[in-house]
Amino acid sequence: MSAKTIDYTPVGGVCSKMIHAAVEDGKICEVVFVGGCHGNTQGICSLVKGMPVDEAIARLKGIDCRGKGTSCPDQLARALEQVG
Repeated sequence: MSAKTIDYTPVGGVCSKMIHAAVEDGKICEVVFVGGCHGNTQGICSLVKGMPVDEAIARLKGIDCRGKGTSCPDQLARALEQVG
């Protein structure tokens, strides 16, 4: 089975300008953020690699950054919802 991928443009004024995600057999096999705080986004990518998509969405969805109503992790959850 081949990986499903998405190139997602975040909304809501977060620092990341693009999120690339790949999912295979229901697990995250790759995440790359363009822009944002490099250390934090690199940490997120490392933590979610190999994680089931549903678990990552449950953990990341709703995280808020500075009252924006969203964040880079929340935007990753939204991207993962689309790629499933």
